[in-house]
Amino acid sequence: MGKSANRTVLTRREALLLSATASMGIAASSSALASDSVKTAAHQGPGNLSTPRSAIAQTQYGKVRGYLDGGVFTFKGVPYGQTTAGENRWLPAKAPKPWTDEFPALVYGANCPQHLHTWTSSEQTFIQDWDDGWISEDMLKLNIWTSSLTGKRPVMFYIHGGGYSFGSSYELPSHEGAQMARYHDVVQVSVNHRLNILGFFDASEIGGSAYEDSANVGMTDLVAALKWVHDNIENFGGDPDRVMIYGQSGGGSKVTTLMGMPSAVGLIHRASVQSGGGGNIPTKEQQREVARQLMKDLGLAPNDIASLQKIDWAKLNAVGNAAVAKINPAGPPTAGPGAPGTPRVGWSPCVDGKNINMRSFFDAAPEVSKNVPMLIGSVSEEGNRMSQRPTEEQWHANLAKAYGDEKANAIITTLKKAYPEKKIQTLSYMCSGAAGLNGLSMRNNVVKMAKLKHGLNAASAYAYYFTWQTPILDGLPGAWHTAELQFCFDNTKRCEQGTGNTPEAQALAKKMAASWAAFAATGKPNIPGVAWEPTDPETNKTMVWDNQIRMVNDPDGEARKLILT
Repeated sequence: MGKSANRTVLTRREALLLSATASMGIAASSSALASDSVKTAAHQGPGNLSTPRSAIAQTQYGKVRGYLDGGVFTFKGVPYGQTTAGENRWLPAKAPKPWTDEFPALVYGANCPQHLHTWTSSEQTFIQDWDDGWISEDMLKLNIWTSSLTGKRPVMFYIHGGGYSFGSSYELPSHEGAQMARYHDVVQVSVNHRLNILGFFDASEIGGSAYEDSANVGMTDLVAALKWVHDNIENFGGDPDRVMIYGQSGGGSKVTTLMGMPSAVGLIHRASVQSGGGGNIPTKEQQREVARQLMKDLGLAPNDIASLQKIDWAKLNAVGNAAVAKINPAGPPTAGPGAPGTPRVGWSPCVDGKNINMRSFFDAAPEVSKNVPMLIGSVSEEGNRMSQRPTEEQWHANLAKAYGDEKANAIITTLKKAYPEKKIQTLSYMCSGAAGLNGLSMRNNVVKMAKLKHGLNAASAYAYYFTWQTPILDGLPGAWHTAELQFCFDNTKRCEQGTGNTPEAQALAKKMAASWAAFAATGKPNIPGVAWEPTDPETNKTMVWDNQIRMVNDPDGEARKLILT
């Protein structure tokens, strides 16, 4: 967002902090084309794009027409709810109105209104290759990729990151699902939903009982999308009884939140939490303080819901962010996923006692989803910010300020010993000492969530650590926050600005995507040549995804324990 917003508006990076976050087919590299775009087809496999009559599927609301691209039926922007604008603001998602003509499901739908992305450097822009897309309050849409409209394939339901304030189903080129449908025998789904003040504003005191769910409609939207999948996915070749939800960063936190929501029980059969999860979310009363402050700042009567629903989003969000800033204590938004302390108010779910009655994977693992197996993991350079190029002295100073001189020395010594080939800049992205995402802190959160899951004595948790180092930009970026998505979606060609699409990257992606697909299919992520064992609190067994894929007991355990408090 623009600098003019000052500090009342969270940056995307800060929003990320609020997250707390099959068979193997080989595609010949010679058949992959480079002209990819999130706005059009993504030709990564053989074949051309067409719009045959066979690319029409039935939903309970009417027929949708997609297109066929390299053997994959693609449907984009399929409605699972009506517009959320005007009088529908902060009300639960309403089912789509049935249509009679074929709905043209040909392009991605709108993203929830949000500020455009600001980048810290051209290098960051290059490796991330972000797309802000277009915005509208008519954003309850999902996207589907499938190799056939018949059959019963496992469904992989991806939830985007960006904390609870930003992002979209197509924000990164890695999110495109054609490869998973083409080579890994799954039905891939992605979804947009309400965010920021539109998704997490408690209007119940203002509008009355009709708005009792308003503080969490951003999450109940996701439940509505999952119900749509349950009711319709068989018409796209999917199995409604094998639905895997997964998300990265803020998407990971949405996954852990959904795992504790009574309304989502039975809609989720596997889950993967990636570089996020276990959020320390506020109470409903805390969120009500924001609403009261906002109405006061707008000069509206306490019950003037109609005027509130007519205010332009940009103004509404600016005043809302200012109200949040007045209520929250000074300091950085949070220390990262799973951070202890008093919850901060703002744009996140809250414990409302109805839709959400616990801080899932922060206070405890939810009993209601004890039989859902999980993947839980992170990447090594979570704190990558390419504009930061500290010397060793500067890195030490930042660490000393955060942890004290003795721990600063220990962190540097431990990481340099473990990774003698990494430059100081890259090592600093594992634990910078500055505000922002922290790779070692994220490892601690993974261990914590896996332990809570293990304590239920039911379905297994499988831990992972993605450490593959990109060759791009002399290898300095490391394995940055979101880097694993390029691989678990098998999109190294589409994301070649981050992966180089090297033979090593392609080989790792085939295995990682196959493992994720196997987990969706069976609840176990094992594939030929990759024996992934469940984790436990004694050993913290973890699958390390790198050129050498291997099980390791508590990778970077010595370093992560140095920052435990």
